[in-house]
Amino acid sequence: MEIGVLALQGAFIEHEQKLSELGIKSFEIRQYKDLEKPLSGLIIPGGESTVQGKLLKELNLFEPIKEKIIKGMPVFGTCAGLLLLAKQIENDTRTHLSTMDIKAVRNAYGRQLGSFNTVEEFKGIGKIPMTFIRAPYIEEVFNDTEVLAKVNGKIVAAKQKNQLVTAFHPELTEDLSVHKYFINMINKNETF
Repeated sequence: MEIGVLALQGAFIEHEQKLSELGIKSFEIRQYKDLEKPLSGLIIPGGESTVQGKLLKELNLFEPIKEKIIKGMPVFGTCAGLLLLAKQIENDTRTHLSTMDIKAVRNAYGRQLGSFNTVEEFKGIGKIPMTFIRAPYIEEVFNDTEVLAKVNGKIVAAKQKNQLVTAFHPELTEDLSVHKYFINMINKNETF
């Protein structure tokens, strides 16, 4: 198993460290040729969604990544990654990869001062620590999208087939359970 981590901007190194702690190999995706390696799954990290969306297009990564996700490649988007996968964004006219049936709200908790930590229930895992930094939340899910976690009534984690998203940053806590959850999703798939 080898997981690609989108390394254009944002907190990608922390995801690589979590995978390493779990004994999983990863490699950074920075340019088109990095997609030529077989990958078991992809992590899209937190950061700035508009910057990442722009770079995906400029580096010709947008279409091949979208195609792989549509064909079933497991993908895990945290924070900005959630926004890149969302089909609708409440307070933004732009959408990006638009592969997941969710409607998200950008910077829903305000700017940097709206960052916080909490411990809440995650379906199939139990109570886990959650770190939110300028986080979005999911306002609505559609079709077969499953809600996995809520904080104060707001959806902060969801799954649809091969796609997993969290509004929080599991890579910024000591807990490995969300990354393990994603690895279990990959184990049910093939390599892309």
